[in-house]
Amino acid sequence: MIGALVLIVAGFAAYSNTFSVPFVLDDTVSIVDNESIRSLSAIGRVWSPPEDAGVGGRPLANFSFALNYAIGGTDVRGYHVVNLAIHLAAALVLFGLVRRALAAAVLAPQFREELRAPLGLAIALLWLLHPLQTEAVTYVSQRTESLMAFFYLLTLYAFVRLAETSSRAWWATAVGACACGMATKEVMVTAPLIVLLVDRTLIGGNFRAAWQRRRWFYLTLASTWLVLVLHLSGITQRGVTYATVTWWQYGLTECTALQTYLRLAFSPTPLVFDYGAEFPTSLAGTVLPAATILALLAGTVLALRFRPQLGLAGAWFFVLLAPTSSIIPIAGQPIAEHRMYLPLAGLICVVALPATARFGRNALVVLVALAVLCGVITHQRNLDYGSVDGLWRDTIAKRPDNARAHATLGAALLRQSRLPAAIAEFEISLTLQPNDAKTHNNLAAALQDAGRPADALAHYRASVRLEPASSSTYYNLGNALLELGRTTEAITALDRAVALRPTLAVAHAALANALVSTDRAADAIAHYTEALSLDPTLAPAHFALGNLLASAGRFAEALPHYEATLETYPNVPEAQCNFATALAMTSHVAEAIAHYEIALRLKPDFSAARENLARLRSPAPP
Repeated sequence: MIGALVLIVAGFAAYSNTFSVPFVLDDTVSIVDNESIRSLSAIGRVWSPPEDAGVGGRPLANFSFALNYAIGGTDVRGYHVVNLAIHLAAALVLFGLVRRALAAAVLAPQFREELRAPLGLAIALLWLLHPLQTEAVTYVSQRTESLMAFFYLLTLYAFVRLAETSSRAWWATAVGACACGMATKEVMVTAPLIVLLVDRTLIGGNFRAAWQRRRWFYLTLASTWLVLVLHLSGITQRGVTYATVTWWQYGLTECTALQTYLRLAFSPTPLVFDYGAEFPTSLAGTVLPAATILALLAGTVLALRFRPQLGLAGAWFFVLLAPTSSIIPIAGQPIAEHRMYLPLAGLICVVALPATARFGRNALVVLVALAVLCGVITHQRNLDYGSVDGLWRDTIAKRPDNARAHATLGAALLRQSRLPAAIAEFEISLTLQPNDAKTHNNLAAALQDAGRPADALAHYRASVRLEPASSSTYYNLGNALLELGRTTEAITALDRAVALRPTLAVAHAALANALVSTDRAADAIAHYTEALSLDPTLAPAHFALGNLLASAGRFAEALPHYEATLETYPNVPEAQCNFATALAMTSHVAEAIAHYEIALRLKPDFSAARENLARLRSPAPP
């Protein structure tokens, strides 16, 4: 109980400054723009998240976000509370797992009973507070990693308890936790293999004995792979592809990644939020990392045969990282610190166990001191997440050639209307990565907002050339062409936007605007109507449609559109005046007079309103 309390207090202290950390990068698609989490009642949608939303094929993680949304919408505090709770729960399970494992027949002679709980606590504390864990905890959408790790550790803990008691309850817990992990993140695929390896190394003595004693358990555990298989159909839409990189480039990059992870485990600086997606074009600079990793891998294989406990730690590292470092190519993010969330536990054990076996309580004192130091560094690292632009500036300071970091910082600055700074970052990004369609589109938007539509046009065209299926870019291109008075070209671009995405309401409205200027009123009315059926809150479309209907003498049809306009823009004198005119033409004279008066209060020199009001107030001719 005291150990659990220590872990909870220490974890809260280290992460107490994260509850207001804003959403960043993948949080947008996983949470803010993820419509599948909007309603728990639509459980089918919750359980089938969009493949490109960061939670594609990970329904349990998506369900956890849906629970957060049901409680607090997009209030970021609730998401951070849950992330920290998962991290603390995983640390508690790790504590129990290590304590139980130390009592196994192979390890028990090396560790006296009075050392087991303190050593388990020290290992869990160091893992909990290590700065390398910050990305998996503070970066909200990486809940997929920490939640999967919780189920992974729970599977192992339940197995160890099963080996002690042969209880069917622990059997069911292990299989249930493994199935939940499979529905959370793909790395869970390795869990049945690691459980078998733990059994062989610490309990069964060899693979044959482990299999003969618990073959039915392993078969049911392996059956949870079906959960993962059911959610693999759209995996190529999740950025898992060799389309932009060759296998050997990815392999060499992953050797560098593994070497980076090992270094950061023992010296966690500098920590980088985003390492970018740069790949080697030759062997230069990659030979040493590749040789180092291959030597460590060969050493792990030998250790599994001659020093099984050391081999288990090496296998824990390599097997857990295998899905993302060799089998599943994450070409957009080949290096990511959150992937070390669970492998870190094995590296801590490989140092802490022999040190404690040799030096006893003195080693525990050192481990706890290191944990405290790690907690301080973690608390400090979390400050870097305090603002979106601050996090990306920190990333650029450490990885200045990261095109994505410059582009994302530019997007953050654009949202703050800091146009010159945003344009500068986009231009740097395109210098580093000229063929990024999204960056061209964002730079064009910044240039357009800065009053440079002609300059924006070139980048919009580059964006649609690189990504011809993007409806939003065609929509932006159409608006830029409209601003330049090139109406015919604008209509072509907006027609394409609507064809690519018929549900894009703003594209229908923009197309209608263009059609109005070419005297195609009937077509414009059709597109305004479609836009408002898709999004009834588009007040400018209501106003424009009301004006078109009124100009066609359809005043009664125009009235509801003027009313909708005034709900959003009650202080626009033109809207008040046009509504008053429609009211007058439909014999609502008293209401028309009231709205003409409002229009004049808002704009005293509004001659049309004044003349129409005078006409209504004048006595009818005899």
